[in-house]
Amino acid sequence: MAIDNTFIRREFPLDDNIVYLNHAGVAPWPKRTSDAVRQFAEENIHKGAIRYKTWIERESALRNQLQRLINSPSTDDIALLKNTSEALSVVAGGLNWRRGENVVSTDEEFPSNRIPWQAQRKSGVEFREINILHSNDPELDLINACDEKTRVLTVSSVQYGSGIRLNLQQLGDFCANNNILFCIDAIQSVGAHPLDVQAIQADFVMADGHKWMLGPEGIALFYCKSQTRAQLELRQYGWHMVQNAGDYDTKDWQPAADAHRFECGSPNMLGIHALSASLSLFEELGMESIYRNILNNTTYLIDKLNNINGIEIVTPEDEERRAGIVTFKIVGQDIHELHAYLLNNNIICACRRAGIRFSPHFYTSKEKMDNALEIVSSFI
Repeated sequence: MAIDNTFIRREFPLDDNIVYLNHAGVAPWPKRTSDAVRQFAEENIHKGAIRYKTWIERESALRNQLQRLINSPSTDDIALLKNTSEALSVVAGGLNWRRGENVVSTDEEFPSNRIPWQAQRKSGVEFREINILHSNDPELDLINACDEKTRVLTVSSVQYGSGIRLNLQQLGDFCANNNILFCIDAIQSVGAHPLDVQAIQADFVMADGHKWMLGPEGIALFYCKSQTRAQLELRQYGWHMVQNAGDYDTKDWQPAADAHRFECGSPNMLGIHALSASLSLFEELGMESIYRNILNNTTYLIDKLNNINGIEIVTPEDEERRAGIVTFKIVGQDIHELHAYLLNNNIICACRRAGIRFSPHFYTSKEKMDNALEIVSSFI
């Protein structure tokens, strides 16, 4: 559907003096999300947990929303964890490693998708980091780095610094054909562009809610393929991860058969209400419309930046290679000085991989982006 300005003004009443280009960092909430949190707080103040049953229903609704968003075969494959790091640690720490096995990844990963794998060195596991920034075929380079000892191929769907978007279907096909587990840090994808976990044959997908999904920190999606679930040994235990979670008196227990087994304790009900409200916006507008707007915005930024002397764009200009991130440098200029200058002028952005990272969402106007580009030009 077409996204009109009235809708945008109602849902995103950001201060007029702010240009927000940091959705790849921590995104502002839509108004409906703020309303949901306020309503949940008021209910707690006046009624406590009397309506806890309806809170459970909201939790179930969120799982359904996430299932539709990533085209999971079932809500049974979806766990609600605290963050991407926890989900990656569940995978890296849960596999029964054999000495001499290896994990293949890129050399651009956020620490969340690096440290949990490096921690497996104690089990004799090698972590291979492949340079993709200057590669003509990053997928082929990653594939060529795999061998008969490769247990996992783990990548970010979109790199947090450079904004490179990988061909997940090509990598997933390779992994499926070679008995390699395919793990995807999708924090820069879910909510930014369509992601189909079945089409890409993913074994594991994880993503926090506080970036492109426009939700709060402290709640994350963890998708685990049903056929792969038994390969993960549990390292966290509690009342919530057992098959009969409501039966508190039974001494004999077993882990839940579905992805609830990864949720050891009480759910983040505040986060659940907030993220569910945010995702209702995506379902109302349609992921394809949102993605098209984001891509139009990054194309606009790249075109304008190419007309500013001294700018070097790090992010690929090919549409198939990017999503919501545009990272650039200024030749001969201290990038940290530029970042400070931008922040002082209320251009909210990030300094990543020795460059300035702009990350507009679907609702970001060309007028706002022009304001940011004028500040960049004035610095030069």
